[in-house]
Amino acid sequence: MIYRFTLISDEVDDFVREIQIDPEATFYDFHEAIVKSVGYTNDQMTSFFICDDDWEKEKEITLEEMDDNPEMDSWVMKDTTISELIEDEKQKLLYVFDYMTERCFFIELSEIITGKEMKGAKCTKKEGDAPKQTIDFEEMAANSGSLDLDENFYGDQDFDLEDFDQEGFDIGGGEGGAAPFEEEKF
Repeated sequence: MIYRFTLISDEVDDFVREIQIDPEATFYDFHEAIVKSVGYTNDQMTSFFICDDDWEKEKEITLEEMDDNPEMDSWVMKDTTISELIEDEKQKLLYVFDYMTERCFFIELSEIITGKEMKGAKCTKKEGDAPKQTIDFEEMAANSGSLDLDENFYGDQDFDLEDFDQEGFDIGGGEGGAAPFEEEKF
């Protein structure tokens, strides 16, 4: 049996990678195939996330052991086979390759090929250039556009101070029984 995964990016429109892998291979083998297919260095902290149909993260498979709590399930790439956590076509995963900015590839198990076998993993489709492996926060802010902080940012631009209910805040000494504010002198 062979699993065929399709990887896309929300940063680069024409980026696609297809990776075929033995389901008994580990997530580390999958990680290495991804890194090789996109030309990244293998020195960054990465994780896979098993997701639901709405891309909500459910389980994390880490590059290194992160959790020493024996009561929590934890998965490490080198110790976890793909078939242990993935068995259905259309299963969704995230591969976070830039931990600091949470940048990732969206992955889907696009096909389970029965009747064939393979060892390891190989990239079978390569289109477009991969996004840069890491970017800093300033570059990320520049790429996502500047925030528009004009008068509309906080609410209605038609706000008129005269519409403000001064009595609601007892401005002007109203008859609510509160003493008028007197400035303390030190």
